[in-house]
Amino acid sequence: MLSSLRSIVQEVNTAKDLKAALDIIVCRVREVMLTEVCTVYMRDPSLQRYVLLATEGLNKAIVGQYSLAVGEGLVGHVAQREEPINLEDASSHPKFQFLPDSGEEKYQSFLGAPIIHHREVLGVLVVQQTKRRRFDESEEAFLVTVSAQLAAVIAHARATGAIARLPGMPVSGFESVKFTGVAGAAGVAIGTAVVASPPADLHSVPFRSCSDPISELSFFNECVQAVREDMLYLGSKLSHQLGSGEQALFDVYVGMLDDKELRKEVSDRIKTGEWAQGAWSAVILSHVQTFELMEDPYLKERAADVRDLGRRVLAYLQEANHEVRKYPDNMILVGEELTAAILGEVPEKKLCGLVSLKGSSNSHVAILARSIGIPTVMGALDLPFTQMDGLELIVDGYDGIVYTNASKEIYKHYEDIFEEEKLIARGLESLRDLPCETTDGYRIPLLVNTGLMADIVRSLDQGAEGVGLYRTEVPFLLKDRFPGEEEQRLNYRSQLEAFHPRPVTMRTLDIGGDKSLPYFPIEEENPFLGWRGIRVTLDHPEIFLVQVRAMLKANEGLDNLQIMLPMISSVPELEEALELIYRAHDELVEEGLQAELPPIGVMVEVPSAVYQAAELARRVDFLSVGSNDLTQYLLAVDRNNAQVADLYHSFHPAVLRACMQVVQAAHKEGKRVSICGELAGDPGAAVLLIAMGYDSLSMNATNISKVKSVLRFVSMEQAKTILDRVLELESDRHIREFIEDSLSDVGITRLFRSGSSY
Repeated sequence: MLSSLRSIVQEVNTAKDLKAALDIIVCRVREVMLTEVCTVYMRDPSLQRYVLLATEGLNKAIVGQYSLAVGEGLVGHVAQREEPINLEDASSHPKFQFLPDSGEEKYQSFLGAPIIHHREVLGVLVVQQTKRRRFDESEEAFLVTVSAQLAAVIAHARATGAIARLPGMPVSGFESVKFTGVAGAAGVAIGTAVVASPPADLHSVPFRSCSDPISELSFFNECVQAVREDMLYLGSKLSHQLGSGEQALFDVYVGMLDDKELRKEVSDRIKTGEWAQGAWSAVILSHVQTFELMEDPYLKERAADVRDLGRRVLAYLQEANHEVRKYPDNMILVGEELTAAILGEVPEKKLCGLVSLKGSSNSHVAILARSIGIPTVMGALDLPFTQMDGLELIVDGYDGIVYTNASKEIYKHYEDIFEEEKLIARGLESLRDLPCETTDGYRIPLLVNTGLMADIVRSLDQGAEGVGLYRTEVPFLLKDRFPGEEEQRLNYRSQLEAFHPRPVTMRTLDIGGDKSLPYFPIEEENPFLGWRGIRVTLDHPEIFLVQVRAMLKANEGLDNLQIMLPMISSVPELEEALELIYRAHDELVEEGLQAELPPIGVMVEVPSAVYQAAELARRVDFLSVGSNDLTQYLLAVDRNNAQVADLYHSFHPAVLRACMQVVQAAHKEGKRVSICGELAGDPGAAVLLIAMGYDSLSMNATNISKVKSVLRFVSMEQAKTILDRVLELESDRHIREFIEDSLSDVGITRLFRSGSSY
């Protein structure tokens, strides 16, 4: 059955449309399980009924004509219970309901499995048999597994509206679909999806129609002929260097290009209105999977040849494509793995949002998106991105959500947020040069997190009072080798000069986890608990010393540098790092450097650092809480994993209590303490943080004015009252609700979103 399952999954994945996929499922499941009937029911969201949409064994005339409510009949019972139901004699069950004109009266055995995607029942998959018997455990497990595979197919069809085109499904089947990822850059974008496909990637070709099938077919044949000529030329050119076996490969390629059946499959799809790239990719991938399923090792290996040929023709189709790509206004760029290079190819003024299936909030493109203020969602793994081209999307960069086919209610909700953001942005411009202080005169500096040169202007425009976190790894990530000492010095000097005399806190190289340098790969089974941050640079003092020397040289004559050490988890680790910094400074002084040793601080990002905050503070000049990593380590939740994104709560009571404990420990030692990360940039959280006693808050530039506007509207006494109550609450949700209500009570009716409550 495992072999059959693989075969079914691959057939379904290459089906032309949802109807074809459903037909494959019912036909192949019936065949594999040796049953007489297999049927798929799918939920109509408007009526909350399950419509019979595909069957093998029942009367096909009732497809699309028959439906059951939740709890009605055995099918509705499966949907209601959300678990399989296995019956030897279906007709004796109290929930049994006969389907008129179906022909099912002769079938006794019944096995139904719910089709569930992200906790939502999308449909029911059923098999039936004349002979009375209870299906065994392996058969039940097989049907459940097929249902899980079908769930993803149906979810994709909902996203693209394909369900609405099925016979028997009303237009209501064209429903809102939500895909969850990771928040990459805050904000809301509403626009038209444009799929970014890398060159010659068969899996990334978007589905698109063509306006002139005859012209498209001619274009396809020209490209195939061009590749054929390439193969003949290469075969001739290398004929004296290759053996007969290798030489035959070129003949095989030419033979495949001349294959009438292969070209007919592609031509038939083009004639139905599909563009050449999509038609060719779909047919080639289907043939690749056919070869991969073969038992014979030689034939199985031929899949690589088919794939290679497919890429060659696709490259011609892409390069010679006679259609000039037109980018719509309010464009949302969607791709499997967006990069800064892909981003640079699209018109910046038309771009309003980004969605990437792969990547995290620390990916290059996410960092760039935050610096230029483009709402972004990363890690939207379930999104059928090749089917998105031309669809209207909503990108919620606050909560990492993408909506397709949004209902009127959802659309209106996000349209209101979008318009509110524009009003807020205009209203906040006047705050730029005003200090951040409470109504009773408590002053707190608002600093900025930076990493790119582009961040400088945006940060200063927003009124940043310095840099609380300069991510030095970003320049490292953008190169193909380790930058030299002078390269680093020039880069650091630019940052220090731009913000002078304001302080600039530079974090030493923080790689590992989800930040791996292309020229220094780190591959681990559990990277976030592995070799990252200070652990890497202490193991490679040659990297650490060069970086510290570059920082100290850049600071000469400016004296606004602060050095911060990431991922410190113990006192010996800190002492070892300090010894290296002292050594680098002593060496430079001997070489004639005219600069004092700058303030040195520790990032509190792991639980051990929370509990040893006092001991760490005694040895340095300041502490800085890295709220993003601290939250993920305290809650054991990978903040870049969409599967557990709903468990990552910055307002979790444990997180807030840890933040409070660090402040108290640092101040007891007479040391200042700051906080950087998403928590610091949340206006509601900022109220709690100043009440805790944080000496500065560091955030993305786009949040500075929002935080400032809220803090200028409350008193320190009010903030402390809110904090005292919050520390008694037991859940993230209750804390958020309480903050929102409390700020509303003091006159702040327009809160700034950075989570589901805002």
